Amino acid sequence: MKTRVLIGACVLLLGACVARADKTPQKVYTQEIPGTLVKFDMALVAAGEITMPDPAKEGATKKIKVGPFYIAKTETTWDAYDAYRLGALEEVKLVEKDATSTPSNPYGSIDRGFGHKGYPAINITYLGAKSYCEWLSKKSGHKYRLPTEAEWEFACRAGAAEPNAEKLKEMAVTFAEKTSAVASKKPNAWDIHDMLGNVAEWCVDLKGKPVVCGGSFMDLPAKCKPSTRKYQTDAWQANDPQDPKSKWWLSDGEFVGFRVLREL
Repeated sequence: MKTRVLIGACVLLLGACVARADKTPQKVYTQEIPGTLVKFDMALVAAGEITMPDPAKEGATKKIKVGPFYIAKTETTWDAYDAYRLGALEEVKLVEKDATSTPSNPYGSIDRGFGHKGYPAINITYLGAKSYCEWLSKKSGHKYRLPTEAEWEFACRAGAAEPNAEKLKEMAVTFAEKTSAVASKKPNAWDIHDMLGNVAEWCVDLKGKPVVCGGSFMDLPAKCKPSTRKYQTDAWQANDPQDPKSKWWLSDGEFVGFRVLREL
């Protein structure tokens, strides 16, 4: 009898161990967008802490706990954004909803001739990036959103010192005529590509306002740092002939894109 009890207890313990193992997040997984051929890789970022400027006290800093979370290994590509842009518009037509809730056609060439398949989506407004995350969440069943600036910088630094000029040249597309295909440069220590350069990425700052991080292909190497921030100005839509300006596209924002974060 005791032997049976002992064996039963061991089976239950083994089952519990397997269950816990099953819940352990994968270091990398591939997200497929249902109903499309699009897929992209997400990297696990473990919980940690980062020191950031305190928005409530000028000149002061504060420690912020972040993670764990998944973050896309590359910037959002046109492949993925087109699946949203074109797919959502088709869904709207089928149910006869207001098409203004989906991205309109941009003014001019959508990719500026930089490259489309495998290239980062550009000219995207904060609303366009945020709406894509909401759409992706519904399609995938996971909670996707834009990173906070603390989460983004933590993933960008990857537990390492700020890259020197030689390292940055290996990792980032800077001071170039156009964007490059995603993952065309070496990843950081956590196997995440293009956190610096290529396109600046929409995030949410510590006050809850939209901000782009990391610098872009248009910036000098010295301007592409984990701490680099830019806020939208009128210049980002200077050549948009519409009145009011497009809420989906930045006529002069060829340097702006985004990547997604998934909550655990």
